[in-house]
Amino acid sequence: MPYYRVVGEVPRKRHVQFRAPGGGLYKEELMGEEGFSSDSSLLYHRHAPTAIVKAEAVDAGTPALTPNLPLSPRHFRTQDLKPGGDLVSGRLPLAGNSDVRISYAACDAPSELYRDSMGDECVYVASGRARFESAYGALDVTEGDYVVVPTGTVHRWVPEGPVTALVIEAAGHIRPPKRYLSQYGQFLEHAPYCERDLRAPAEPLLVDGEEVPVLVRTRGGLTRLTYANHPFDVVGWDGCLYPYAFNIRDFEPIVKRTHAPPPVHQTFEGPGFVVCSFCPRPLDFHPEAVPIPYNHHNVDSDEFMFYVGGDYTARKGSGIDVGSISLHPAGFTHGPQPGAVEAAVEAVRQGHTETTEMAVMIDTFRPLDLGQAALACEDTGYAWTWAARR
Repeated sequence: MPYYRVVGEVPRKRHVQFRAPGGGLYKEELMGEEGFSSDSSLLYHRHAPTAIVKAEAVDAGTPALTPNLPLSPRHFRTQDLKPGGDLVSGRLPLAGNSDVRISYAACDAPSELYRDSMGDECVYVASGRARFESAYGALDVTEGDYVVVPTGTVHRWVPEGPVTALVIEAAGHIRPPKRYLSQYGQFLEHAPYCERDLRAPAEPLLVDGEEVPVLVRTRGGLTRLTYANHPFDVVGWDGCLYPYAFNIRDFEPIVKRTHAPPPVHQTFEGPGFVVCSFCPRPLDFHPEAVPIPYNHHNVDSDEFMFYVGGDYTARKGSGIDVGSISLHPAGFTHGPQPGAVEAAVEAVRQGHTETTEMAVMIDTFRPLDLGQAALACEDTGYAWTWAARR
């Protein structure tokens, strides 16, 4: 993270004696990225974070992914997927490659304690409310929140009723784009969001318990480790590495007189992919502007778009609705549906001055393979909607 936080009690200096009221030493733990060469935090536990009493392999299977063949644009209707389960074990694989795995969850139950040691996660809450609990503390999250979880963070999700979410699991770290930050990590004035928009745990979350299971995912698969004591026993922490939430409605759109390309909507970057937020904003205001995306062929990227609210002018007539996902792969020129350009120009002539669309887009720089959940909810006629007669 680009700025430093202190939560709870910490000693005046690092790596010195820090004693509990009864006289015993708290157990210091460093959580750090890239060895000792990048962001880190120091957490102070009441019990040893190293104490485990059992390790069991978990046979979760490997979600099958198949190439996008025959190559074509695709439309998936997540609204048609069966709800149930929790936000960890209930993830339904939609697409992925060696850099990122994208899943959908429609959950209504608390997850078990979970630690992903393969990479950071970014969970976009599409609907509902939940409590995110971690060793760093708790966050109340709601519709529109991105929750960025650093790799190795022990956490769980406790929904308050039904919750739907898009889950982005990286093979590395998810961070704000470098161009938004100074060389020292502060958000710059041209960035579409800043430190004030980020929510992080504000106080420790102390939970008692003995022999507590934690599901751990590594590159070798899943293991259930039983810890001697509950991992939510941190009395304080400080540093620049921690989970945080950012709501899509706090993204400040960057606008031009004529239509701007997707990089102006970029919100996060990960290894081999970016995450963008399309938010309500003024329409392009040049007197002769075409206020809608132009046909484009991004030869290096697959474009994965999750539609979460508003009116999608460029996709009228294609069946796209809230909860839909479009996948426009490299090798295919994509753009507005037939008649959409003319309709958008006419809407401006009639006095429309803004767009209400909201969407989360993931652009990957390696081709995305398809998961069984995506194929199970596919609208197989989508690819031919550009050839429709008007």
